[in-house]
Amino acid sequence: MAAHYLEFERPIADLEGKIEELSKLAETTGGAGLDTEIEALRKRAQKMRKEAYSNLDAWQKTQVARHPDRPHFVDYCAALIDEFVELKGDRRFADDQAIMGGIGRFRGVPVVVMGHEKGRDTVTRVKHNFGYARPEGYRKAIRLLEMAERFHLPVISFVDTTAAYPGVGSEERGVAEAIARSTEKCLMLEVPMVAIVTGEGGSGGALGIACGNRVLIMEHATYSVIPPEGCNSILWRGSRTPEEAAKALKITAQDLLKMKVVDKIISEPAGGAHSDPEAAMTAVGDAIEAELKGLEKLSVAKLKKQRADRFYAIGRSGLQ
Repeated sequence: MAAHYLEFERPIADLEGKIEELSKLAETTGGAGLDTEIEALRKRAQKMRKEAYSNLDAWQKTQVARHPDRPHFVDYCAALIDEFVELKGDRRFADDQAIMGGIGRFRGVPVVVMGHEKGRDTVTRVKHNFGYARPEGYRKAIRLLEMAERFHLPVISFVDTTAAYPGVGSEERGVAEAIARSTEKCLMLEVPMVAIVTGEGGSGGALGIACGNRVLIMEHATYSVIPPEGCNSILWRGSRTPEEAAKALKITAQDLLKMKVVDKIISEPAGGAHSDPEAAMTAVGDAIEAELKGLEKLSVAKLKKQRADRFYAIGRSGLQ
């Protein structure tokens, strides 16, 4: 698979292109005199990547959060959930593949797991509607949450969507109401819930399955009330740029932690989660395990109170 390079990664792309050329030349010539140079260039590329990713601005982090090679829900499921059984449909209208979910075992513990899936190529992106969930997706989430309560299973939620689907059919079937009820169900859930923003956490489409006892976020993920492009188009009527909007919205993991919108940042490998998906998914698994252990002994009343206190507190510091 060809690597996808972002705009700010062009110098790294050029250097890695040169490394690839030298590597091919070394194969044909036996590598005499080239191995040392290739190794030096690889170390230089690694250093450049580490420096670039340690100084990303809000718009660059938005691009990284949307990187097509970042691990998706299906990848996290394959890596972290054993015996996964997908459950489909909302029992009312249809099965929405933008939100997937089911039951399985997370490191030996039975859980309900759900999340947004964007797809990776043309076929799967169309199948999953690019991660834009319709109302039946959120009603499926409610069904899964109710099942978690019935069987006393903790919930793990992976958030990665630009927004909920704004199409006519979606509006006709009550997408706003479906998101509101899914959000309510998360807040009133009688079992522990951990939500992880792995890529984009966009608008109510993200919030509908993100109101857990603990909300974690990947180092280069974003979480916002509106995507930067939407902010520029709708709020600023196109008078500025998405880059300015991303900065103004305070959507980076670091900003969100300061404002206590999220509880913890999960570090990513140098170069982002897409540069080493296995390491990134292992880090996410370790973080989830730690959070679930901290929640497992809480009573139903304490789980609800902890969740209520957490979300009621958002924004209060700015009013004082």
